[in-house]
This record gives sequence, C-alpha cells and structure tokens, in this order.
Amino acid sequence: MFLNDQETATDLLYYNAISKTVVRLIKDTPDTPITIGVHGDWGAGKSSVLRMTQAELESDGRVLCIWFNGWTFEGFEDAKTVVIETIVDELKRARPGSKKVADAAAKVLKRVDWLKVARKAGGFAFTAMTGIPTVDQLKGVYDLVTSVVTNPSDHISREDLTGAAEKIGEYLKEGKEVSEQLPEHIHKFREEFKDLLDAADIDQLVVIVDDLDRCLPKTAIETLEAIRLFLFVERTAFVIGADEAMIEYAVREHFPDLPQASGPASYARNYLEKLIQVPFRIPALGLAETRVYITLLQIENALTSSSPQFQKLLAIAREDMKKPWKSKGLERSVVQAAMGGKLPDEVSQALDISAHVTKILSEGTRGNPRQIKRFLNSMMLRQAIAEERGFGGDIRRPVLAKIMLAERFYSDFYEQIARLASLAPDGIPEAIAGLEARAKAAPKDLEDDEDEIKPTRKSKPRAAIAIGAELQQWLKSDWALNWANIDPPLAGVDLRPYVFVTRDKRSSLAGYVATSHLEALVETLMGPRLKIKSAPVLAAVRELSAPDSEEVFDAIRDRILQGDSFDKPPLGLDGLTSMVKEHPGLQSRLVEFIRGLPVDKLGGWAASSWGECLVEPTAKAAFNAVLKEWVAQVDNKRIKVVAEQVLELGQKG
Repeated sequence: MFLNDQETATDLLYYNAISKTVVRLIKDTPDTPITIGVHGDWGAGKSSVLRMTQAELESDGRVLCIWFNGWTFEGFEDAKTVVIETIVDELKRARPGSKKVADAAAKVLKRVDWLKVARKAGGFAFTAMTGIPTVDQLKGVYDLVTSVVTNPSDHISREDLTGAAEKIGEYLKEGKEVSEQLPEHIHKFREEFKDLLDAADIDQLVVIVDDLDRCLPKTAIETLEAIRLFLFVERTAFVIGADEAMIEYAVREHFPDLPQASGPASYARNYLEKLIQVPFRIPALGLAETRVYITLLQIENALTSSSPQFQKLLAIAREDMKKPWKSKGLERSVVQAAMGGKLPDEVSQALDISAHVTKILSEGTRGNPRQIKRFLNSMMLRQAIAEERGFGGDIRRPVLAKIMLAERFYSDFYEQIARLASLAPDGIPEAIAGLEARAKAAPKDLEDDEDEIKPTRKSKPRAAIAIGAELQQWLKSDWALNWANIDPPLAGVDLRPYVFVTRDKRSSLAGYVATSHLEALVETLMGPRLKIKSAPVLAAVRELSAPDSEEVFDAIRDRILQGDSFDKPPLGLDGLTSMVKEHPGLQSRLVEFIRGLPVDKLGGWAASSWGECLVEPTAKAAFNAVLKEWVAQVDNKRIKVVAEQVLELGQKG
C-alpha cells in the first residue's frame, strides 16, 4: 500500500548512470588509492546510488566491497579505530578459511591496539596521521592535576606534589616517545594492511560509507580521520555518501578554534576537498523528471515492481530520462501502450495526479525525491484511514492531492479553506468557486470583472458580499491562483471529508471542544463581559494548556463567525480578547480571524477592539496591514474611517 522510504531497489530516477560512472572510475585506477564523494541534500537519493554501486562491484569476484554505516557507530568512544577494526573484520569474514588472512589481520589489529594506546598517551598518533589539532593531547595531564587540586584533605603534602610531578613527567615522556615512533608505526600499518589485501587475494578493496551526515560532529570527523589513514594504501577506494554542508558544519563544530580562511574557501571546505578527491553531486529533479517519478511511484505501488507492464514502462521512462531536457514526462498515450491498450483505474488515477500536482510539488520540494515520496505516502495513508472509517467513497484521490498541496505549501491558505468548509452547511465554500473562476479567467476578463473583485459604493455585487474578504486576499497571491488552476476543480465539492483526514489538529467538525469542562468555559466566554472579567473565569482561562487554549479560541471564533452579524460587537468578542491576553501565543490566530471578517458588513469595532491584546511586533504589523486594506477599500465607509483613525493613533504613539 505504501512506498518504502529506504534506499530503493528499483531505479526510478536513472541514477544507475551515476553508480556506473563511480564503478568505472574505481576500476580505471586499480593501483591508486582514491576517495569518491556522492553528495546531495537529505533525501536526494545518495543511499540508493551507493546500493547500486555496491551491486555493480559485487559482481566482480576480484573486488571486495564493504558497506559501512557511520550512524551505526554513533556513541562509540573512539570511532576511528572502530572503522579500521570493522574493515579488517570484514576482510576476515570474506576469507573465513584462510590462515594467511587471519595472520595478516592479527598483525593489523595489533597495530590498531598500539594506536589506541598512543591515543591515550596524548593523542599524538591520530593527530599526526590526520594533520588536525586536538585538545585530547593534554587531557590526561588535566585529569591528573584536577585530581590533586580536588584532594579532599585539608592540606596537600609535599609527597603528594612530588608524586604528581613524577607521574606528569612520565606521561609527557611517554607522549614524546610515541611521537618519535609514530612515522614508523604508520608506515608499518600501511605495509601490513597491504599484506592483508595480498593474503585476501583481491585486486581492490572498496569501502562504501553511508549516513555520515547523520552523525554527530565527533563521530563524522573521527570516521573521516580513519579514512585518511588509507589514503596512501594502494588498491583501496572509499565511496562516501554525505551532504557536504553537513560535513563542513561538523568540521567547524569539532574544531571551533580553526582560524578564519583568507581565501575564497573555508578551512572546512578545504578539509573536505583534500579528503574527497572526486566529488559527484546528485542533481535535484527537474519538472519532467518529477512528473515521471511521481507516475512511476504510484504505478509501481499499484502493479508491483515485478509486473511485466511496469517493467516495460520503466524501460521507456529510463530511455526518456537519458535526455531529461527533452522529456515531456510519461504521457497517457505512452503509458496506455505499455499497458496493452487499456489503463487500469489505479494507473489512470496516477496519471491524473502526476499531471496535476507536479509543478507545485516540484517547486515546493525543490526536486527532492524523499519529500515527494513522503507526500504520496501521506496521501495514500489518509485515503486508507478514510476507507477504514467507512467514508472512503467520499474521498477522490486527485481532490485529496489538491487539498494536501495547500496544507503542505501554504498553511494559512489551507486553514482558511478548512474553516470555510466547516462553516458552510454543505461543506462547499463559495470562496473556492470564486477563486477558481477568476484564476481561469483571461486577464481581460479580470479587468472587466474588477468591480466585482473590488466593489464600489454604487455597486455591491451579490458574489462579492457572499464571498467576503477571503477572495480579495487570495487574488493577491500568485500561489493561490496557481493552485486554483490545478485540476480537478473544487467548486461544488463537499470538502468536509478532505479537511477531516488532512487536519493534524482537532477539527471544529468534531464539535467545538473535546471535553465538558472546556465546553462550559466556552459557554461562559460567549457570555456577558462582567462575568468574563470575574476572577474565577480569568483563572480558568489562565490555567489552560496551550492545546486547550487553541481549542477554546477556535470554538469561540467559529461561533462568532456563524452568527453572521458584524455591525455591532458580537457575543464572544470579550471572551476572544480575554483568551489572547492570557495566552499571547494566540495573537497570530486572532489576526487571521480579523483578516477573514467580511469587510462590507463590519462596524467600526472591528478596527478598534484589539489594542490591549495585539502587543507583539509581528502581530501588530500584520494587523496594521489589515487596517491599510480596510482604508484602501471604498465599500464600507464606517470601517474605513475608524481604520484610518487607529492607524494615525498608532503612528503618534
């Protein structure tokens, strides 16, 4: 039913071209140590490319390919030696019956044990090996001195200080000896590792390192430092999948005292470039590639990856993506031919969805495959929930996809749609029909219709009054207009089932409030001002948790809007302002409520009732923007005058 979010076994994006290039580069330089970076943002498909690379390499019996997940070793005290030991263990496991391999591995591991000791003796070994400074070199001295200073006795004897001095001297001597022996040990380590490769009878060792950018800075850096030890060992190759920006961040965090670079590249960037000799960056998906990907994901889900029809379609898609700048996506006629002339309902629906959502989904996710997959997964999950609850027949997937685009990429717009749908008796907001009609109209038609969009004192068209302020606000948004042009149209569609399955927070469709004590509080806050200002009621409001305060606010707001009378301050207004005073986090919700009020019906109270509760700069700025819109309109003189006065007072204040 759902799309696996792990690295894919099926190449839907023609990333095999990247993996084949990586493999060719490795095999073309068999005697030269090489490090290759496969870079890309989170979710770009790095792990999938690495898995394809592994599959290609494992087909060659003379190449041993080892998979190393850096995230697995998060939390180890010394990730450097863990990396080396893992590589040696994998070599032994690949040749389980070979005494030569076992003996050679024992020598290498003994050398690793020495490196551990060297690290404890002051950190000189890995410091010299990687060329990066570390504060661990003096940690042992620090610990020893600290133990003396924190001696619980009242007086520290001469013998105590003499003993401490001797121990520190021994420590520094040991560190000096380690540093003097280091070049010889590093050289022997590399020679013994070459002997291990000879004993294993392989032409090349390839280590694939994945998920390095998920590690904490310490683990990421120590893994990279271990890799540097092999940079001069022939017949070794490392393929590292990571986001360069995350690795640069790890370098900066782990070595905060590095000086600022004077050139165009930072020290963090220089470090990465010295370590990774050949970088490959996975490009973001373009519009055509996104459409192909969305189509293939859904059809694979409907038919399974082993289906002959899907395999045929996949071959067509790969051919098409060889030159993506010429691609038009998988058109219906192409898919129909691959399906043998008849399109199953699921496939037809997949084509509709990919055609409708590709543009916004491509822009919104910036061509990120994982984000696209998660959107589709969420859509299928919500439809499955609707089916389990018994109203699956009321959900059409293309409509659900369109609603989810608003939810995912324009949350304020989605919240307005959800509110209007919950308030409409039939779940069909008039504003949606008005938006879609105007979005599909030609520019000239919009000019001719200007009086309806911006009604004058002499002309008050019925549609403008029914729709209220929402349409006027939406027409100023290019995103909303583009969204409205997406098929299928939502005019005449009951949106309540779609709002129910897409809202993460409790919906007003399920009742005003969840519990009886909140319901009683809502009734009180809808009452007279004197009672609302009483100490017990204010205390009850003050004690509400953040989720409960949002629920009570939404309930009062919706009851005010259902009253549909705005020439005088409506019942519930005092309760609403009291809620916002006690819970300042509701200020943005209040501004959104004010913005949605029908301008043509408002009394002057709508401009002058919020001074005490809108105190945060962002909320005040947003409210002033609403006031300026009211000043600019000419349909309601009362609200225009009061809004002007409020703005003037604000400027004087």
